[in-house]
Amino acid sequence: MNGSVEEIHADGERIVILDAGAQYGKVIDRKVRELSVNTEILPLDTPAFVLKEKNFKAIIISGGPGSVYADDAPAYDPSIFTCGLPLLGICYGMQMLNKEFKGIVSRQVIREDGQFSITINTTSPLFSGLAEKEDVLLTHGDSVEQVAECFNVIARSGSTIAGISNDDLKLYGVQFHPEVDLTTSGTKILRNFLYDIAACTGTYTIQCREKLCINYIRHVVGNHKVLALLSGGVDSTVLASLLHKALDSDQVIALHIDNGFMRKKESEMVYASLSKQGLDLKVLNSATRFYNSTTSILVNDFDDVGQPPQKHWTKPLNAVTNPEEKRNIIGDTFMKISNEFIEDLNLRPEDVYLAQGTLRPDLIESASVEVSGKAAAIKTHHNDTELVRQLRLQGRVVEPLKDFHKDEVRCLGKQLGLPSDLLHRHPFPGPGLAIRVLCGDEPYMCHDFIETNIMLRVLVDYANSVKKNHSLLPRIQASMTDEEQDVLTQITSSGQLYATLLPIKSVGVQGDCRTYSYVTGISSSQPPNWENLMELAKIIPRLLHNINRIVYIFGDPVKDIISDITPTFLTENVLSTLRQADWLASQVLTLSGFRSAISQMPLVMIPIHFDRDSVTKEPSCQRSVVVRTFITADFMTGIPATPNKQIPEEVVMKMAEEIKSVAGISRVLYDLTAKPPGTTEWE
Repeated sequence: MNGSVEEIHADGERIVILDAGAQYGKVIDRKVRELSVNTEILPLDTPAFVLKEKNFKAIIISGGPGSVYADDAPAYDPSIFTCGLPLLGICYGMQMLNKEFKGIVSRQVIREDGQFSITINTTSPLFSGLAEKEDVLLTHGDSVEQVAECFNVIARSGSTIAGISNDDLKLYGVQFHPEVDLTTSGTKILRNFLYDIAACTGTYTIQCREKLCINYIRHVVGNHKVLALLSGGVDSTVLASLLHKALDSDQVIALHIDNGFMRKKESEMVYASLSKQGLDLKVLNSATRFYNSTTSILVNDFDDVGQPPQKHWTKPLNAVTNPEEKRNIIGDTFMKISNEFIEDLNLRPEDVYLAQGTLRPDLIESASVEVSGKAAAIKTHHNDTELVRQLRLQGRVVEPLKDFHKDEVRCLGKQLGLPSDLLHRHPFPGPGLAIRVLCGDEPYMCHDFIETNIMLRVLVDYANSVKKNHSLLPRIQASMTDEEQDVLTQITSSGQLYATLLPIKSVGVQGDCRTYSYVTGISSSQPPNWENLMELAKIIPRLLHNINRIVYIFGDPVKDIISDITPTFLTENVLSTLRQADWLASQVLTLSGFRSAISQMPLVMIPIHFDRDSVTKEPSCQRSVVVRTFITADFMTGIPATPNKQIPEEVVMKMAEEIKSVAGISRVLYDLTAKPPGTTEWE
């Protein structure tokens, strides 16, 4: 059995969350419980009479990746809107609400993915106590074009309707996500809905989660042995501590597998820190095995004539370029090595349970059925591959943290008495540096590459383009409000900027869906104005939907189109270069005293060689490194650190200088992208 760690405390007062496939569905659940109201997540198509029979106090409909007019739009019971229960529709939920009452929802030229300022009607009960201007997370492609007759508009993002209400029926919709940290007053909005509109009294209390986790482990494992795969990060360290408290010492087999993609001195540090916690940790060096591993990938569930699922075998990992294939190979190889290790101990794999420090965001981004039946897959986490899912179905996976987010894990670790230096280490993904190297042997240049490059250059030179009446201006201006055009004019009048589309792709999350799209590089001959650059990083993906990441390029302006890449694979030379760059940058950040201000700092190697002589046709042989300073609490959403705001500019410049000193590095870049539209990692 693999039941949830959470035990429902039935107090007679609950609200229901209807799941439309949101990336943030479990975040809604968490935020509502933190406001002392119990919740239950049910499928979107749950009938209204069931909701009434269960005595829910109110309904929240989550966001989702679909369109309300699509042929495959999720089914629902229209009576949920007329059953008398107060209702809050979030993002997709708001569009459902508007459509059901004969309003119009349509796909707009502009899309919003990131933190934006909206104007709200503070007389609405939903927004009581808020300011007229609020920063919120918007992530959508469809918008309410015409509000239903019986509803009022209570919020706008420029010309886009961002909130609607019918106070008499207690029906409310918001286009943004009040459940995430990037909506700064989101908790107040949820509190207003729960207490002032739905008349909840707040009688729910969260039981001691440490006790719940320990009871869960004992219930699932019983007298079996359990193999704990430990990376040394906060998640696996807390997992190890829980196992240590819950089980007899001879039941726990602690294993650290060095996959060859660790940071510099990482495995040695993991062994030392976990040994201090009293763990008998075994370490396997399996780098060569991982480099040469392959696995089978599911191509489709069923073909047109109902044949069994189709699979194909990948190339060896060191010849693979697709990030999903890399993740699947690494995850499956962990499983295969684990089974072999168990057999070497003269144990049968089927008698040993697998313990993982899986968190809620891992399962959400992997679109696991453990969290939602409708969410889109953003990326496959190594702890949620097909082999792991098969073990879950057999009831042989122990995941006491699967209802937790990162900040909650750190709180639990503190309760367990773990030292602060372990709890506040920067997270490091299981696949390690393998997903921080963008591999490829040919540039990514689709049919829209040239046109997008031209549009970019018009955008970053907007003030001059207006004076020259550029032919593409009408297309750009049609997607912007007058206020947004004024902001863009101000930014592009303050200094000459250059933009170029890089012939590579990064993974993003836009409108609750996975994107695998272009990266834009911005450069200048003047010192960077970081506030302006951050604003541009919001505007560009909003207007050009085939871009999900913006970076600043240190050094001289890049004026020419970059049309080729340096062939790049997971070779020892490539990994060593990135490993050294990562080490140097981390040392600078640590010595500066600002490491705790940054939640995570991936360094990403991209196969771009800048500054080559176009006349002599110098071959592309160097690579560049991107610094991604990321600030977040729950890792579901987050922002880049703005130099001179969250981190001193001199620290950023020192990191760039140190990275550039590594042989083979062409340029250093700085990631300006929030999540969304970019993910924390690039792959």
